[in-house]
Amino acid sequence: MARAARKIATAAALGGGGLTALGATAYGLLIAEGLLARKAIGRPHGLDGPVADGLYGAFPGEPLKMAMLGDSTSVGLGMTDPAKTPGVLLANGLAAVAERPVRLVVAGKSGAPSAELAEQVDVALAMEPDLAVIFVGANDIITQTPPATAVRHLSKAVRRLRDAGVEVVVGTCPDLGTVRPIAQPLRWVTRRWSRQLAAAQTVAVVDAGGRTVAFADVLGPEFATNPTEMFGPDRFHPSDRGYAQAAYAVLPSVCAALGLWPEPRPARGEALQPIYLAAATAAEEPGTEVTATRVDGRATGLHGKWATLFRRRLGEPVNDA
Repeated sequence: MARAARKIATAAALGGGGLTALGATAYGLLIAEGLLARKAIGRPHGLDGPVADGLYGAFPGEPLKMAMLGDSTSVGLGMTDPAKTPGVLLANGLAAVAERPVRLVVAGKSGAPSAELAEQVDVALAMEPDLAVIFVGANDIITQTPPATAVRHLSKAVRRLRDAGVEVVVGTCPDLGTVRPIAQPLRWVTRRWSRQLAAAQTVAVVDAGGRTVAFADVLGPEFATNPTEMFGPDRFHPSDRGYAQAAYAVLPSVCAALGLWPEPRPARGEALQPIYLAAATAAEEPGTEVTATRVDGRATGLHGKWATLFRRRLGEPVNDA
């Protein structure tokens, strides 16, 4: 996994298409199985999530500004109540921690691959946000985008935001192997590809100055035992419980990025790692945050950039993290 992440990230930095994680035969299977899966999935509630832009949190003071970018998971596709979308859940959680209102702008778009992030960044920067949260990656797999190309677009988006002084938290590519309408052996293939892309995303985002939270199979265990509760009606996008699980996995990192949340003390097996190893580890551990750090004043070591890796505990109340 670390080697694959290095190859993809290197190809992205050099501007090449890079290695595909699957190959032509697997791509053919992906298309065929994808068509079958789409027939089984059906249609979600509408083409986009509900309009969620607005001011959240009944607190005094100057509002924090947060932009939500990415694909259908960033807009809460399938939800009809804005309060159940990830952006609003994060805005309300952030407001409670900061004791300040939060102004939310959702620039994400259903079906968007990483190549469409540039336009979303334009929208986000117009509001001069303090923070940008990006959920992206699944559509890069569905649209057969070469991993290095997808990573390059994500890296450019993060760098533009960071150059403007915006804190950035990225929820990396989820494990599409948890999607029930996708049959074996494609489910195993998409799981492998999802995690390789997530690891490469982590390398690129941390290098660009952001921090990542691994979605991996963040919903996997509960999806396996309660698929009807964690998936929405289309059996592809999350239900309200699924979106809440994803949002609360990211919330501690959102608060930490703004200096509102104490960084946890690393548990055994955590702490400092070279970025490629940290990225590979995070891709297998849902809720794991990766951010850049320094060792003895140096950002890089013999094996590349240093990163701090924390395994966040999921599903806990906000004030317990």
